[in-house]
Amino acid sequence: MVPEIRGDGVRLRPLRPDDLDDLVAGMDDPLTQRFLPALPSPFTRSAGEWYLERGVPETFAAGGALCAVADPHTDRLLGGVGLDRVIPARRQAEMGYWVGPWARHRGVATAAVRALTDHALTSGMQRLELLTHAENGPSQRVALAAGFRREGVRRGALPDRSTRRADLIAYARLAGDAPGPATRLLPDLPGGELTDGTVTLRRLGPGDAAFYAELHAEPDVIATSVPPVPPSHEDVRRRCDWAESHWLEGTRADLVIVDSATGAATGHIGLFYQEPPTAQAMIGYSMSSAWRGRGYATRAAQLLALWAFAETGIARLIAGAMPSNRKSRRVLEKAGFREEAYLRSRLPGPGSERIDDVQYVLLAEDLAREGPRLDG
Repeated sequence: MVPEIRGDGVRLRPLRPDDLDDLVAGMDDPLTQRFLPALPSPFTRSAGEWYLERGVPETFAAGGALCAVADPHTDRLLGGVGLDRVIPARRQAEMGYWVGPWARHRGVATAAVRALTDHALTSGMQRLELLTHAENGPSQRVALAAGFRREGVRRGALPDRSTRRADLIAYARLAGDAPGPATRLLPDLPGGELTDGTVTLRRLGPGDAAFYAELHAEPDVIATSVPPVPPSHEDVRRRCDWAESHWLEGTRADLVIVDSATGAATGHIGLFYQEPPTAQAMIGYSMSSAWRGRGYATRAAQLLALWAFAETGIARLIAGAMPSNRKSRRVLEKAGFREEAYLRSRLPGPGSERIDDVQYVLLAEDLAREGPRLDG
């Protein structure tokens, strides 16, 4: 049995019969059920009794551990954390956890994972893995905060409740890793948004799927997309559901351009951090036809550039436009970007056609020297 472990605001202890009511409530919660499809659904009292009487002892017998995450003051069950799929020869195990809805949004999961991780890695384990769904941003935040580093995607790693198999994001922490949270290339927006009072940028999310699909169904938006084809329903779902995952990975920041006065979604802008070693990233944007001609794309590009240069390691921003797309080129010029290169046949066009691309660049020193020009 794992001894009692003290964490930051939590206490890990053995599960007990008097935890049954909270155990059932937590395991039967819709969010827990969504991301732990192996659980019985519904999770009944008899399922909870089996878990306590047989599931927990069997996990320990296999070399793993299942602990209650308890409030250090009231001793109420807040959730559970454990290690399973142990490979003794590799001194490796997989981390898992759940938190009841009454204890969420207060750092319980992060504290519990940190506490058990530290205990395991100082007790002989050399490698711990934490697998999470791509759309489960909060779980990925827990992994990063506990010092786990993203390693890649395991395709079809987990059966769901249908006939499909879900992809999982793999995070790992080694005994020799530096303590503390894992480093992120793209931090969160200050206060969750960027605004100049006229436009506001906020993170793209699952609730934006209808808007994103409508925007990317407009003919001229399709024509300037790469490739120039409308996204499928599955493409839209993944783009919105996985936006937080890509942000946390540090590869892409997808943002909705919002009219600050009405809260209406007006367009989309994205930052693609494709070259961290050279500190170069790229931006791209699309505006709904009903909101064009107001300078919103220019303002959005300036806001995103100011954040990128001030809050990340990005030193160089590039953007491209078709030679014939004078409106998009004007947006970039007004935002401070300078034309730098003419790239022949750079982009895929309709069918087998290739399209030329005019590349623009903005440097941090350009903004420092000239300052932002939020003039619409």
